[in-house]
Amino acid sequence: MQATLSDCARDGLAELVAARGLSAAAARWVALDGGRTNQTWRVADGTRQIVVKLFAKDSQNPLFPNDPAREIRALRHLAHHNLAPRLVDHFATPFGQCVIYEHLRGQTWETDPAPVARLLKRLHRLDAPTGLRAAPDGSLALRRHGDMILELCPRSAADWARDLMPRTKIPPIGTTCLLHGDPVPGNIVGEGSDWRLIDWQCPAAGDPCEDIAIFLSPAMQLAYRGTALCEAEKTAFLDAYDDVDIMKRYNTVAPWYHWRMLAYCLWQQAKGDPEAENRAMAEAETLERLLTGSDGSGSR
Repeated sequence: MQATLSDCARDGLAELVAARGLSAAAARWVALDGGRTNQTWRVADGTRQIVVKLFAKDSQNPLFPNDPAREIRALRHLAHHNLAPRLVDHFATPFGQCVIYEHLRGQTWETDPAPVARLLKRLHRLDAPTGLRAAPDGSLALRRHGDMILELCPRSAADWARDLMPRTKIPPIGTTCLLHGDPVPGNIVGEGSDWRLIDWQCPAAGDPCEDIAIFLSPAMQLAYRGTALCEAEKTAFLDAYDDVDIMKRYNTVAPWYHWRMLAYCLWQQAKGDPEAENRAMAEAETLERLLTGSDGSGSR
């Protein structure tokens, strides 16, 4: 749970932003509720609108790391690709690191996964800049990552999750691309055919299946939309991504991603998230369907 900046501290942050010439002193600040770790505001000043993002201090997340330096690096790398907002400024404050970028028109994504698939495919055609983390690649790396998360969970929950662990061995993909790292509905903004990704605090280099799995995750869809994708929506996404080799790999490695997401939900539950149990059960049910072959496969 993020700590909320007091009104007095928010006013202090506003003074720092105004002092850098980025807004008028009387600019209107509206808190945005999409983020679950950092605090963000839309700052309106006449015809100009920016997003001021204040990074949480000492945020520790085993699946979605929170790094302002990597966000800055990613936004600079993507400056001319129409995949992310334009970076405006960044600076340290007494309240935490601040990153400012242009405000994008539109709304957060809710329906029709096809544009999201095309957006991610465009991103995955790009090489990652230097200095990003490497996402887990292949079943051994995903197992190690899931085990690390389960070490932070109660013993009974960890034992249950380990009983559901897949057994198939999937080699690393070998080639890597730029990953958003957190392409959940709340981080996809736009309208019509123009969609972009925001909140780049955990970009990575790795297997494109990492981003695909996070978007398709029932837990992440439940967290942001209140409902998982139906089978028709999943099919529409995979068809729109339109890469036979990547889709074949995703269908093979998907159980490992669901298993790791199950571990993450159990960690969230242990941290006191009241909705995490429902998300964990959604991942477990999807995983069991894949492992038993009731979806037409059989990946254990």
